[in-house]
Amino acid sequence: MIEGYATLDPEGRPGLGAHAADAFGIPVIGVAKTPFRTATHAFQIIRGAASRPLYVTAAGGLDVAEAARIVSAMAGPHRIPAALARVDRLARGREQPVAEPTSR
Repeated sequence: MIEGYATLDPEGRPGLGAHAADAFGIPVIGVAKTPFRTATHAFQIIRGAASRPLYVTAAGGLDVAEAARIVSAMAGPHRIPAALARVDRLARGREQPVAEPTSR
């Protein structure tokens, strides 16, 4: 899962998610917070009490409807799923990863 678009238009023009799907050989779900003018194929989903949608796309063989279902079912009461919110905080240095316990 990435924060952004997997594909940029209905014809499948690759976005960050499509490049990641190709590089890693796995399906990728793109979750964007803002609309992209050519991404008319993106599924819009509303989570929690949000009034603004998330824009879901998919690459690597995953159907966009299934990707939207997965994002809708992710944990967290807010617009942004809890896992994506945590990744965003980690990437921005606003949160530190939990240290692994050391074995003795």
